Amino acid sequence: MTKKRDFLKQYLKNGKQVGSVRPSSRFLAKKMLEEIDFQNCKAVVELGPGDGVFTRKILDNLPSDSKLLVFELNDAFYNNLKVNIQDPRLILIHDSAEKIQDYLHQYNLDKADAVISSLPLAVFSAELRNACLENAHNALKENGLYVQFQYTLQAKKYITQIFDETNIKFTALNFPPAFVYTCVK
Repeated sequence: MTKKRDFLKQYLKNGKQVGSVRPSSRFLAKKMLEEIDFQNCKAVVELGPGDGVFTRKILDNLPSDSKLLVFELNDAFYNNLKVNIQDPRLILIHDSAEKIQDYLHQYNLDKADAVISSLPLAVFSAELRNACLENAHNALKENGLYVQFQYTLQAKKYITQIFDETNIKFTALNFPPAFVYTCVK
């Protein structure tokens, strides 16, 4: 995949699945992952990894006995990840983010320590958005982190209805600039 061109192509083809015309920057990846204590993680879930910029950073920090469940529904992105990221800790899932708990159980994982989401909540139906947020919340262990980025503050009211503790940071060093929501269960 030639990242920028293919991201734009997937956005134009699947605007309800792909929320950006470009891959996320390394600056956004750093901001998304900075609050996670990876050394104490046994199970991490990533939703909507796109080209895998966060996936690679997560794997760089994840202990060797941990698992990373990655949910990618877009065929092109899923196939790209399948070919380009080979790691025994990675469980690549070609299914909906709504099914987090089903897959945690399938892989004998009780709860997730963290859920990192790049899902474009702003373009989802209310029903799908709420289902994804509620299922992510339910899949987390107590005090687990849910980290989500969005390009606007539109999702704030939905996220704060699910998570009691939410911190929002902004990163201008991404195109488009993004808000990072870090939430504690």
